[in-house]
Amino acid sequence: MSEKPQPDWDPRSQSVIDDQITAYDHMRDRCPVAYSDYLHWSVFRHADVMRVLNDHDTFSNAVSSHLSVSNGMDPPEHTKYRKIIEPYFGPRRMQVFEPACREIAVDLVKCLPVGGEIELMSGFAQNFALRVQCAFMGWPETLHEPLRQWILKNQAATFGGHRAAAAAVALEFDVYIRELLNVRREAGSEAPDDITTSLLTERIEDRFLNDEEIVSIVRNWTVGELGTISASVGILVHYLAERPELQQQLRKQPSLLPAAIDEILRIHAPLVANRRVTTRAVTVGGREIASGERMTLIWASANRDETVFGDPDEFRLDRDPSQNLLYGAGIHVCPGAPLARLELRIIMEELLVGTRQIALVPGKPPARAMYPASGFSSLPLWVH
Repeated sequence: MSEKPQPDWDPRSQSVIDDQITAYDHMRDRCPVAYSDYLHWSVFRHADVMRVLNDHDTFSNAVSSHLSVSNGMDPPEHTKYRKIIEPYFGPRRMQVFEPACREIAVDLVKCLPVGGEIELMSGFAQNFALRVQCAFMGWPETLHEPLRQWILKNQAATFGGHRAAAAAVALEFDVYIRELLNVRREAGSEAPDDITTSLLTERIEDRFLNDEEIVSIVRNWTVGELGTISASVGILVHYLAERPELQQQLRKQPSLLPAAIDEILRIHAPLVANRRVTTRAVTVGGREIASGERMTLIWASANRDETVFGDPDEFRLDRDPSQNLLYGAGIHVCPGAPLARLELRIIMEELLVGTRQIALVPGKPPARAMYPASGFSSLPLWVH
């Protein structure tokens, strides 16, 4: 057995907790492939991250001890499930879902205390993420509050590093999904025509998907959606609140929003990292990494690499979109990217249409989220 490397950094140090983005910028310059007891091998540079993404034979996605369909799989298994999943985020699905998504956004914007103060994360962003995910999946409104409480318990277990608590929280989510599946089975031909029902009809080779596979698919969609959409809304609104001129420009030219959203989320990533495991000994960034080693791809650093983007904080609408790793790259690129882009575009369109000015609250700075979350845990704002 190879000797464990000495740590190059501490991802849980106070300086990293205080400002993840700046800390990752420093690591990208100082030690672009770094070892820590917490994250194992972390990769910070764009080129190294792209190398890992495009070599799934050497860098496997099968990092979880639990079934993870399909993002925790490698080809050929990954390919079979990916063919089932991708159509759920195709153009037709997005077109059908857009009116429901806009209705939710309009309703939430109407409820804003115009001329008053709001805590954006708990009072707006998280509500949007919950409501659009339930609407997309065809889930009842009665599930909103249980899912909200589940998110809080999941965050507490994750931040605390309590494996037993995390396992119990995961089981609680699985119970919700299995109940939804049972309701649809019992309804038979009267079951609602929604995505959750549709998953019951999907086949892998010569059989139907089993409940464990469906629950895994839905868990991956939901956990990722709820966390990253709410974080993205917070990051976007905070960025515009600090830049009133850009805020006004996007009000006047909403056609710029898709590119602006991707660029803002390149600057401040809503999803910090993703994992891999090596299948053979390999050298990355001059570091020798043994087979079976865990790796952490730091999106929040790679998307700010000066060798690709120049000044990482410069906001530009003319960047090459293929360089932006907001939704990953390669065969494991996020299948839900079209849905995320649709939701973020609509919520920002309606927020800008429904307000005249969004500003930070003097004397009430936002609280940054802690790894593995990104963005803000609280964001006080004035809305006019």
